[in-house]
Formats: sequence, C-alpha cells, structure tokens
Amino acid sequence: MQQVEVAVIGTGWCGGIRAETLARSSIVDRLHVCEIRPDRLAEVSKLTSAATATLDYQDIVNNDRIKVVYISTTPESTHYPIARDCLKAGKHVLLEKPIALELFEADELIEIARRGNLKFTIGYSQRFNTRLAYAKKKIADGTLGKPVSVMVSRHLSRGLGKKIASRGWLSPAAMESTHDLDFVYWLLEPAKPVRVYSQGAYGTMKDVNGSYDIMWSTVTMDNGVLVSIGGGWNLPPSYPNYCATTIEITGTEGSLFLDDTQRSNWLNTVKDGTQYPMSTMPGEWVDHVFAGQMAPETMHFLECVLRDQPPMVSPQSARAVMETYLAADLSAESGEPVGLPLNNAALSAVQELYRKFRTPV
Repeated sequence: MQQVEVAVIGTGWCGGIRAETLARSSIVDRLHVCEIRPDRLAEVSKLTSAATATLDYQDIVNNDRIKVVYISTTPESTHYPIARDCLKAGKHVLLEKPIALELFEADELIEIARRGNLKFTIGYSQRFNTRLAYAKKKIADGTLGKPVSVMVSRHLSRGLGKKIASRGWLSPAAMESTHDLDFVYWLLEPAKPVRVYSQGAYGTMKDVNGSYDIMWSTVTMDNGVLVSIGGGWNLPPSYPNYCATTIEITGTEGSLFLDDTQRSNWLNTVKDGTQYPMSTMPGEWVDHVFAGQMAPETMHFLECVLRDQPPMVSPQSARAVMETYLAADLSAESGEPVGLPLNNAALSAVQELYRKFRTPV
C-alpha cells in the first residue's frame, strides 16, 4: 500500500478535524502537527499520536519527508505566506478559504504550484455535501433543463459570527457566501460571472469589526442565469456553531429545493434545551463515522496526490470566487453593480475600501 507523510498546520476547529481524519487513515504513514498554542498542540498531538509536534511551521517546510500539507491557520492573513513557503518547498497543499487576501497573492500561489507541478486546492468542503452533489447531478443529467436561477440563503449563529469576525475585517460575502459562490459556480459550469450587485445591512456585528450582519449579492452569469446569495452571521445565540441553509434551483424543466437547516437533527432535553447536533458546516465526529463534508474532502485531496489526479476544487476556481466577493464588497459600499472580471479602476477601489476598514483607527 502506498503511504505518504502529511502535516497539518493550524489545529483549531477545522485543522483539528483534518488532523483526526488523517490520523485514522491507513494511507498516512506519519502525521506531523503544527500549532502556535502549546496547550492545543499537546492536546492534538496526543489525540492523533502525531510523529512530531511543533510550534514553528518552518519545521514542516524544512522536513523533506513531508509531501502533503493541510493549512488551517487563522487569522486569514497567514494563508498566503505559509502556503507560499510550503509550495516553494515542493509540497502539495490544501489551504482553507480564502485563498488569499489579495488577488496578486492568489496569482502567485497558483503560479508556484503550476511551475512545481504540485496539487493545490482550497477547502471549499461544501462540494462534498451530498445534497449539493445531488444538485450537480440533476443539472448535469438534464433533469432540470436549462438552469434559470439559483438562490442560496445561509445564516450562522452570532456566537460563531463574532468568533469569525473578531479575527479582522472580512465581510459575510468573503467568509460565508464564499462557500455558496464556489458550489454555485461549480453547479453552473462552464458559465462565468459577469456582474455583481450587493447590499448589506448593519446590526450586532458592526461593533465587532465594522462589518455587515448580512449581505445579499445578485450575480449575473454570462449565460443569463440569475444567482442570488445571502450570507449572514447574526442569528440569536443558540446551539454553538449552528448553521442553517436553504437552496432553491429553477430550470426550464424542473426545480430543486434543498433544506439544510438541520430541522431533522433536533435534540431537546430538560437539562440543555434545544440542540442541533451535526449542524455545523465542517461537520463532526459521531463515534466511528464523520457527519459532514470536511473529512471526505480531506481524504479526497490526499488520494488526488497519490493518484496524480486533479482535486475537485481548482485554485483558479477559488480565485474566481475571491474576485466575486471582492466585487460584492465594492458594490455594497458604492451602491452600484460591479462588472467582472474586475478592471483596474475597480481593483483600485477595492484596495481603497480595504485600506479604510483594515487600518486601525
């Protein structure tokens, strides 16, 4: 059996899931973990029986035996430099979203991977959601006819929203709707976005990082399909990390409505009240099985490396998603539609917008 040495850099929520998944796999020879918090590093190292555990990601970069690296670090500003160093060291990389904070950073990562003939993908795990895989099948096999519209509404509890938003200024479009943009573009391939109009509404998150509570973005595709995506993180405090999503797809020959609000997973006890187990976007372990998308995605990338196959999410598609939510942020600020791809004037306006929100007062 072919095996490979792998590493996980950043072992928080998502990184912890990936580390545990890899530790259970027979095709992983040795697992290495990296984390900047000593207590968490010790916890994950013990849980996964890691071969090595380090506080410095350069130890992973400089270990020639490690061939595959999963980067699950926060804040998001760490994604580009760590991914760059790993790719330059000749390692295959799965990087959590976003691919970068700047388009030129994304372009550089893509080019380094191309030159090194390396597998490079972004963690858009919703493509491994069985409901969405079914939607892809029904569009591909012609059941729905020609696609006409796609609407996605995603809401997080404000506890999770504040946890994400407190890491720095990133909008709901960049941090939540990014998943939906990715899988909608996947559903509609080879169509491409040509125009974005977005609006946002302020609420509880404005005091956290100056961001909207919710953003709705309308995307026009080059084949005329209308896409509407709403992403918010202001649901009242409830079950930790709760996420609720509804999806509506219409076509000339049919429609498909998908309910991912977890109403089918409702546990209510006298002690703890209403709970929604298995309701998070990444998923969670339930004894010997994993309920969710992240574990299958983790193993998919490793198998792509060993079989020399392209991963499901190309870095180019992740860049297209990034360009769309940059346009959405600009549109929400300006109140005007923004064309895609972004021209020089729009790119300059995006830079000014982010300088405004990311510069400490």
